[in-house]
Amino acid sequence: MAFGSGDVGFDLGTSNVVVYINKKGVVVKEPAVVAFDRSNNEVETFGQEATEVIGRAAGNIIAVHPLIHGTISNYTVAEKMVDYFLWKAVGRRTLCKPRVCVGVPTGATETERKTVADICYSAGARNVIVVDKAVLAALGSGINIAQKKGVMIVDIGGGTTDIAVVSMGGTVVGKSIQTAGGDFDESIVTYMKETYHLLIDISVAEEIKKKIGTCKVMLQEKAMKVRGYNMEDGMIQDVVLTSSEIGKAIDKNINKIIHAIKQVLIVTPPEMKQSVMEQGIMLSGGSALLNGMELRIEKELGITTMTSDAPIDCTAIGASKYFSFMNKNKLEK
Repeated sequence: MAFGSGDVGFDLGTSNVVVYINKKGVVVKEPAVVAFDRSNNEVETFGQEATEVIGRAAGNIIAVHPLIHGTISNYTVAEKMVDYFLWKAVGRRTLCKPRVCVGVPTGATETERKTVADICYSAGARNVIVVDKAVLAALGSGINIAQKKGVMIVDIGGGTTDIAVVSMGGTVVGKSIQTAGGDFDESIVTYMKETYHLLIDISVAEEIKKKIGTCKVMLQEKAMKVRGYNMEDGMIQDVVLTSSEIGKAIDKNINKIIHAIKQVLIVTPPEMKQSVMEQGIMLSGGSALLNGMELRIEKELGITTMTSDAPIDCTAIGASKYFSFMNKNKLEK
């Protein structure tokens, strides 16, 4: 990467890390997981390589997730992971340290924001800006976040759902809840235990969610064969799951998200609420792709709901554009 190259947008998520560079696009999109060797307390590798190592290894090599529900839970490992992905994105031979913009959950404390910034500085960034994820997701979805009218963004990630009304480049009202895609997966695991007495891996639950998961009534059911360990006799057993079953399994999670959206709307100033009603709700984040999510929210709230063209990448895209957004608005002011 040469001198004067684009700014780096960093989406440091619970499930995935996405790095976007202006004029280059997505340069990193990997699991936010670290392979850690307990025998010597050393990090083995990161991201996709880590999942492969963990899958092959047994015993001392374990998976470590540096972020839990969007918050850094292991500073040292998170620092190493950010260092790895940042320099994988920009290249070690760069002549100029990159400027980095990174998102945090709406409502993150100053301490949490400083922790994220410190990690990026430690990794070698020359300048770091920490911004609410919802604001970045809105910018990355193509929304004019500088407008006076309020725009609602609902970012459903792996560990958190961030809900905010954005105006004039910032969050007017918003909140972050610890109910998101990872909770959908855990609910499916629980459903399999309680209904079929089967144990399945969380990765299998995620696959079920993606293939037949839904939050609406489907005219034509989807089905999927799933293999697990019978908790009663220890034997491997196959069962056929339907989309309506998965819909019931994750329904409580969907209801929590919709309830949180309603809570944000309740405290939204009247003039902003009116503009949200007119412009609709924008969904982002990987879990926004769950079948029927748009229609479910529309039905519950009576507000037009749409999904970003790049829901998984839009936070990182918005982060990469944020420096330009700041400069433009300073000039206009």
